[in-house]
Amino acid sequence: MKRIFPILAVLTGAFLSYALYLALVVAPTEQTMGDVQRIFYYHVPSAWTAFLLFAINFVASVVYLVRRNPAVDAIAVTSAEVGVVFCTIVLITGPLWARPVWGIWWTWDIRLTSTLVLWLMYVAYLILRRFSTGGQTPVIAAAVAVFAALDVPLVYFSIRLFRTQHPQPVIGSGGSIDPRMLHVLLMNWYAFLCLAALMFWSRYRLEILQQQLDEAEGLESLEMRSPR
Repeated sequence: MKRIFPILAVLTGAFLSYALYLALVVAPTEQTMGDVQRIFYYHVPSAWTAFLLFAINFVASVVYLVRRNPAVDAIAVTSAEVGVVFCTIVLITGPLWARPVWGIWWTWDIRLTSTLVLWLMYVAYLILRRFSTGGQTPVIAAAVAVFAALDVPLVYFSIRLFRTQHPQPVIGSGGSIDPRMLHVLLMNWYAFLCLAALMFWSRYRLEILQQQLDEAEGLESLEMRSPR
């Protein structure tokens, strides 16, 4: 497995480079916004990838609450960490896109606000996992993750349910997009999914090793305390 990872990393890097070329060169220029619209090919795939990872975190958290399986808990924390990375990209690229188009960096729009709240809840989840040392920490964190996941549908459907400054969807719900733009968008999403998978794989292996180390230290501590 260790030999496969570098190969997959190189292939993913090549795929990301090709997707970047598609976004910056091949994709047609949007008539209204011009070249700044090309942020779209990173903003949207990052959001989709984050949503997918948070969905994995939600499922893993529910399963952990039922079965208390450490491997499932590792999946939960790993998907949350990688999901926060991509959600951070969303929150960075959004203002970069908004400033030249709207004339402002940020507005307390329902889509933007709910996305920020989503990011804050998962950051709080990770802080809990990092700094709490109690035996019930994974259980409490799983409950927090289930609660945080409830914000994902609100983020996704907000522009469909409310009048917002955020642009309406161009895919589905009566929206339209140039087929060439859609192709580039999907290629970038596939590239981001490959990157997310590599990050997930690497971080999951580290989490499993950390669990094994913690278990070994716990057993050693019990042996030292037991009467001889």
